[in-house]
Amino acid sequence: MKKIFCTYLFLFLCIPALLVAQDDSPVTYMNQIEKAEQEATQKYLVYVSTAAHSGRVRKIEKLRQQLIDGILKSRNNVIGIPFYKGDKVLRQSSIDYLNLLYLVFTEDYAKIVNTEEIAEQSFNEMQAYLLLQEKTAEKLKEAQIKRQLATKEFALKFNINLIEGNSDMGVKMQKASDVIKYRNQVYLIFFKCNWQWGELNKAIDNKKINDIEQARNALITYAKEGMAGLDTLKNFEGDPSLANVCKHALNQYKRMAETDVPKLTDFILKSENFEKVKKSYDAKSQRDRTQQDVDLYNKAVNEMNAAVNSFNATGESVNKTSNELVNSWQKTDKTFADEHTPYFKK
Repeated sequence: MKKIFCTYLFLFLCIPALLVAQDDSPVTYMNQIEKAEQEATQKYLVYVSTAAHSGRVRKIEKLRQQLIDGILKSRNNVIGIPFYKGDKVLRQSSIDYLNLLYLVFTEDYAKIVNTEEIAEQSFNEMQAYLLLQEKTAEKLKEAQIKRQLATKEFALKFNINLIEGNSDMGVKMQKASDVIKYRNQVYLIFFKCNWQWGELNKAIDNKKINDIEQARNALITYAKEGMAGLDTLKNFEGDPSLANVCKHALNQYKRMAETDVPKLTDFILKSENFEKVKKSYDAKSQRDRTQQDVDLYNKAVNEMNAAVNSFNATGESVNKTSNELVNSWQKTDKTFADEHTPYFKK
């Protein structure tokens, strides 16, 4: 079974556009601080865009390293700016913010990568993996709010009239964050059934009837729960494509669990019965075998042959279907991300 990877981008809400209504030295100082941060901001936007629209891991990692360099460069630029009339708050808030960005994209990023290695082992692990990313995003959001408050305090202290508004960049970043959140909500629903389908296949491979039944019933339950969950999710900006492909997958997993898996289980039961009959038949010499023994053996052979044909046909069908479901999900998710995630260029 192919692995499913979910792309998650950190939340990085830009400070709302602060439209300055006058031009004097404190205004110039504010602009100087924000200009010093541009290296980190621009590199981040490129990183976000590439991570959302590209599956090239090496390229994304290269841009992450460039982002880290950009953060360090911006921090050094801010450190080189003197205090304004003894006021340390604005400059220090920028330094604190950039320090936190550095820690997020080095230490926190490493934790997320380590968690990613085990995320696909179970639904709980995947849920914990995405939750870790969400907590990291919240950390960035809180830092961004503090940075914004420092700007407002500085403006108030030096009588600067600020007109709040949303910059184009800020709007795009919020859109990217909304897309990520929606994709992850739908992905978790898909992943739970996809993972359970894998567990069901393991039980079939091991020919454990009780395990097969437990996994089969769990898959049916997860599919029903998932479809109910999808019904509560609104389409993203009128686009139902991601929810629809997920719902189709869940319906197929449910159908295979209800109709196809019993055929595979029947083969296992027929195989066990055949082995018992054959063992009893072979234990008797030819002259000791009765017509009833021969009839019972022939019946077991015929049932086994029919079960083999059914097993092969069903196995081929479910393998084809499950691969198509994964491929369809990945293709639709990529198209959805490309359609709705804003592009940021260098």
